[in-house]
Amino acid sequence: MTGRWRKSSRSTPNGGSCVEARFSEGAPQVRDSKLGDASPILALSHGDFAALLDSVK
Repeated sequence: MTGRWRKSSRSTPNGGSCVEARFSEGAPQVRDSKLGDASPILALSHGDFAALLDSVK
């Protein structure tokens, strides 16, 4: 089952530099929110996703 894309709470209304994230079949994925469905989807391991979140806090 593929989850719904969630945009960063820090994104700006005018579409600044943002990413969206979701879990697809239990694995985290991210994409560029400005490109929407045209964006490449990056699949990450749980450890890499946790490290990404830690680095942007």
